[in-house]
Amino acid sequence: MQLSVTFRHMEASDAMRDYAKEKVERIRKYFPDPIMAHIVFSTERGYQHVVDVNIQLHNGIAIKGREITEDMYSSIDLVIAKIERQVRRYKERIRHHKARADLSALPVAYHVLEEQGAEDSAASELSAASPTAAKKPTVIRTTSFTAKPLTVDEAIMQMDLIENNFLVFRDPKSGNVNVIYKLEDGNIGLIETGAVS
Repeated sequence: MQLSVTFRHMEASDAMRDYAKEKVERIRKYFPDPIMAHIVFSTERGYQHVVDVNIQLHNGIAIKGREITEDMYSSIDLVIAKIERQVRRYKERIRHHKARADLSALPVAYHVLEEQGAEDSAASELSAASPTAAKKPTVIRTTSFTAKPLTVDEAIMQMDLIENNFLVFRDPKSGNVNVIYKLEDGNIGLIETGAVS
């Protein structure tokens, strides 16, 4: 397993690195194939000890965990326990899935838009003069990622594993890009794309 460790806002510790490595190795009993892991140790406000763990499985699935306690070793134990629960849940789910077609992943990008601020004086004056004039949104961040071919169940599982509120993926049968997202009531929404007729 490839393991990288980062220390932020604190001194590097070989004992802590070795302890975390030993704990992360427990994931191998679920996935014997080589995987990559990245652990970030940091402190916040001087007394909160934060451990972020990102594990990339051999099939591209990402598992993330984060814990904050007043002791770094407790944070390590708790985050690894959380990841082990996620991995066990993932292994149970894949036992019930049939093999799917292997489609290549499709690169996707999304953009975050924000209204222009008051620094644009001409636009501000125009808005003040005309209340119906809307501010023009601008792209403030662009993120690129790969939309992997997944069934809806696999996409939901991946979204849960990475603890995200949405996931963009490809339908393995149609090859179309779809999006799942969490609703406020706890249910899951699905946006399916298709060819324009």
